[in-house]
Amino acid sequence: MTEDKAQGTADEMKGKAREAFGDLTGNEDQEAKGQAEQTQGKGEKVVGDVKNAVGDLTGNS
Repeated sequence: MTEDKAQGTADEMKGKAREAFGDLTGNEDQEAKGQAEQTQGKGEKVVGDVKNAVGDLTGNS
C-alpha cells in the first residue's frame, strides 16, 4: 500500500468520526468538515491507486 493510500484511509476514518460527532452534537460545521476530510481521503486513495498502476506498468512497484 502506498503512503497516499494509507493517508487517504486515515483521513477518511477521521472524517467519518468528525462527521458523526457533528451529527451527534448538532454541529453542522463539524459535519461539513468531516465530509470534506472523507472526500480528501478518497482523492488520496485514488492518487495511490494511480501510482500503483504506473509502478506496475513500469515495473517499479
